[in-house]
Amino acid sequence: MASTGLEVFDKALQITHTWLGEIEARIGPDRHLAWRVLGAVLHALRDRVPLDLAAHVGAQLPLLVRGLYYEGFDPTGLPHRERTLEGFLKHVEAGLAATRPVAARDAAQAVFRVLAHHMDPGQVSKLVQALPQPVRDLWTEVAAVSLPEENEARPARGAGAAD
Repeated sequence: MASTGLEVFDKALQITHTWLGEIEARIGPDRHLAWRVLGAVLHALRDRVPLDLAAHVGAQLPLLVRGLYYEGFDPTGLPHRERTLEGFLKHVEAGLAATRPVAARDAAQAVFRVLAHHMDPGQVSKLVQALPQPVRDLWTEVAAVSLPEENEARPARGAGAAD
């Protein structure tokens, strides 16, 4: 891999290539498509969780992926109130409209695996817990995510628990 001369960029590029390679292993060898899949799924996730959580997730992404995550971001009206798996997958499909055909479900599962593998497990757990149940079920089908017990996931009102 070519060096940019700046360690921060070289590391970000290396990590991004690793993530894209893992996505390609699931959807086929097409780096451009892997990038589009990553963006489409990240946008669908970002737009369905509370804004503070979306910002925490964005902060954990590699530098280049973080730029993709925030591309076209408009927090007005977010998070989406749509709670079905079909709605989530339609959002992913829309992000893949100008690519070769790839099933939105396969795209989502490929990205879920990458995120579960590379992000902080606690942050992944919070992200998954914030998703609508059908999307959460799709995530847990493909990636081992340890979710807190229901009474741990939601602190008692006034408990002052910080995230």
